[in-house]
Amino acid sequence: MVHRLGNKIGEGGCAEVFEWEDGSKIVKLAKPNTITAALEAELHHCRIAWACGLPVPKPYDLVTVEGRSGIVFERIDGETIMKRFVDRAVEQSRMQKPLDVMEDFVDARITAQLFHQIHSHSVTHMPSQRENIKHNIVEAQYLSEAEKAAVIAQLDRLPMKQQLCHGDPNPGNILLRDNDAVIIDWNNASTGNPEADLAEYIIMIRYAILPPDLPHEATVVLDATRERSIQVFMEEYEKLSGIGYADIEPWIAPVAARKLIADAISDAEKKMLVNEIRRRITTVR
Repeated sequence: MVHRLGNKIGEGGCAEVFEWEDGSKIVKLAKPNTITAALEAELHHCRIAWACGLPVPKPYDLVTVEGRSGIVFERIDGETIMKRFVDRAVEQSRMQKPLDVMEDFVDARITAQLFHQIHSHSVTHMPSQRENIKHNIVEAQYLSEAEKAAVIAQLDRLPMKQQLCHGDPNPGNILLRDNDAVIIDWNNASTGNPEADLAEYIIMIRYAILPPDLPHEATVVLDATRERSIQVFMEEYEKLSGIGYADIEPWIAPVAARKLIADAISDAEKKMLVNEIRRRITTVR
């Protein structure tokens, strides 16, 4: 079969996404900052998630297109939670209605249900979440060696679990198709503690600075609803799992420290994370 590269339909920090063959598939082609081994790992993780029966695009194979490595996936037609949030925020402003902070603008309830579904599986042959977090903390800038050691010591005191974890609960990674959620981008998946995924989500909602190319209305709505969104997320997840906010608190500093290596977040956001980390390790000492 002659593979046909179609129209470009998306782009992230590490890859570009194109239509593939008859349009029922997509190909995710790596940018120069992404090595083939990273794609191989993502394909492996997604195959494990698919085998668990989780709502993920069906993974096919690795391919090479014009010298670039890529992964072929089933095409999922739907909008991301991020896009739906931005559209809601703009519509809210256009209608000039009072902002209802009780509305679930970021679909936190759906996100909690999806992550509980993921965390219900215990898997093998996956990277260690804890070792990944430690490696990221060691590599991070902004913290002194003593501060890194204090965060790692806090991490070492936490219990260990062996659940499937996604590693990047970003609203841009969750597609809604007829109100069913499908989750993509499994490159950071691992075996470990659900609490780390939950901490990642809480930190993101609490501290995220939206890209400047997004409408200002999105920032207004996000700032007004951050803590309410976290509350909705945790209420739903605790109802399903028994894991509450107090269980996640000790994970905030280690997960915030590992996020300092991320290229996708701004220096201003990283400075807020550093302040949060320092406050927490000072309290623990």
